Amino acid sequence: MVRKPRSEMIAETRAKLVRAGRHAFGTVGYADAAMDDFTAAAGLTRGALYHHFGDKKGLLQAVVAEIDAEMGARLHQVSDRADTPWRGFVAECTAYLEMALEPEIQRIVLRDGPSVLGDPSTWPGQSECIRSMADTLRRLAADGVIVAVDPEATARLVNGAMLHAALWIANAPDPEATARKAVAAFDALLEGLLVAGRRPE
Repeated sequence: MVRKPRSEMIAETRAKLVRAGRHAFGTVGYADAAMDDFTAAAGLTRGALYHHFGDKKGLLQAVVAEIDAEMGARLHQVSDRADTPWRGFVAECTAYLEMALEPEIQRIVLRDGPSVLGDPSTWPGQSECIRSMADTLRRLAADGVIVAVDPEATARLVNGAMLHAALWIANAPDPEATARKAVAAFDALLEGLLVAGRRPE
């Protein structure tokens, strides 16, 4: 039998651990997820977890990064399907808020993530999110769709509002009702960026 390259074996081991950790964190939560249980589910040892991620917190960080990347890809698809850049921008923001209703994202990213990993605004993916949003705002301003605002400052403000709203939704007694209120309020805030007299399109 041909032996797999070491790099491939490492990638497979990491993927197994992330998959097992993601399942455990998503079903029972970070606090109740036992390392021996999810390493056994992956057919690996606790030593493999320590080697690749340091500890359970390191594994959570990897799981959050994976989910965050998937969220980003989904949001780009939402934006790409829109018929105008402005509608794509609004749809992407709305979709992000609505993702806070999904059980896995709610529990892992918006509840356990902040309590274990700290302020989400400092997580690595946030910098790329702000950069991408700033680029979008810059193009919308250049096309005369929105008022001339500093793109980075506006991206940081909009991103911060989205993150705070998502955390609010995820931790609310009635997430669906909270999401409806958040989306309606957010739409009104975004319309404030439009050039005066311009209809959303």
